[in-house]
Amino acid sequence: MDEVSVSVGATVLGLGAPVNTVIRWSLAAVVVGHGLIHLLGAAKGLGWSAIPQLKEPIGAQAGALWLLAAALVVTVGGLLAAGKPTWWWTLALVAAAVSQLAIITSWSDAKAGTAANIVLVLAAAYLLASVGPGSFHAQWDTQSTQALAATSPGSALVTEADLVDLPGPLAAYIARSGAVGQPRVTSFEATFHGRIRSGPQEAWMPFTGRQVNTYGPRPQRLFIMDATRSGLPVTVLHQFEDATARMRVKVLSLVPVVDAVGPEMNQGETVTVFNDLVVMAPGAIIGAPIRWTAIDDHHVRGVFTDAGQSVTAVLTFDSDHDLVDFVSQDRFRASADGTSFVSQPWSTPLSAHRDLNGRRIFAHGEGRWTATLPDGPFTYLEFDLDDISYNPQHLDNAAAGQPQVPAVAAP
Repeated sequence: MDEVSVSVGATVLGLGAPVNTVIRWSLAAVVVGHGLIHLLGAAKGLGWSAIPQLKEPIGAQAGALWLLAAALVVTVGGLLAAGKPTWWWTLALVAAAVSQLAIITSWSDAKAGTAANIVLVLAAAYLLASVGPGSFHAQWDTQSTQALAATSPGSALVTEADLVDLPGPLAAYIARSGAVGQPRVTSFEATFHGRIRSGPQEAWMPFTGRQVNTYGPRPQRLFIMDATRSGLPVTVLHQFEDATARMRVKVLSLVPVVDAVGPEMNQGETVTVFNDLVVMAPGAIIGAPIRWTAIDDHHVRGVFTDAGQSVTAVLTFDSDHDLVDFVSQDRFRASADGTSFVSQPWSTPLSAHRDLNGRRIFAHGEGRWTATLPDGPFTYLEFDLDDISYNPQHLDNAAAGQPQVPAVAAP
């Protein structure tokens, strides 16, 4: 993850859109309470009970309207508390409209409920901007779906013969990962959580996110991250295709604050794609455009080339043949606004390797900059891999709309 993402901060969000959990539950409680109050109008209008607090007369038709409003608003509150589905905003707008019509029929008694409907409309409008058509979430979903559909699952299996010409430490790592005997990896979908900070003196901030990578002649990398900064929701969308990278950041899903592009972004993201490949998809190393050189029993050097852009990294393996570090001199640390970049050594130490879905892979990783003074070397990212699937035919519906996180090196 590069400094643009880190600088905007992150917090765990729910609802399939950037809403802090505490805020979401608080808002849900207000909405449900607002809905239940509508039952008073229904009880009076339908003759269930005399409600002395309501002084204006309410007929049967108006009572039915109050009952409908109660059902809609309470349902919206329940969906909000559950954190799904993403079309919640549509029902919320309908519920607010029906509720307001009911309020108008008993304006002098119920006009205070207008404030709650305004809150409901604002929340629905925000969710529309967050996950509705044209949002970063919708773009990520569409592009990821297209990328997976355009990628043919690997039919050839990784064999011991494929490892013969590779440096010994790298071949042992691929075998250790469980890739031998499995189809070559052409894509993956992964989810993460962790914490980030923009500098060694800055506070750590938790995050979640979701990522799709595809490999072949035109590798792609797409990730979506939801975050908060100073209490405001922030969404980050990163796209890499045809060796071109772009990162965009919006506050409240409406206000653009970063649009980072350019040769430094392209080169840095190429390093990230290389990192993703060897760290999370060792089954994709066979046949990848990488020139390998053995250094010693625990280190190899790789030069990865994509569309004429070449980047170099040194991989470190432990005595168990697990990959424990990736170091490159070819990445750039971005300024907070994404308009300037400085070259700094970058690494991703890995630990707590485990078996996940039939493969051996890291469970915990870090992102580190070897910065010059006054910062000095520091860890800016700590992350845990929650899940990963290889060669998926489509997006995981169970994770759809759930804000998660970038991979080992989300730019």
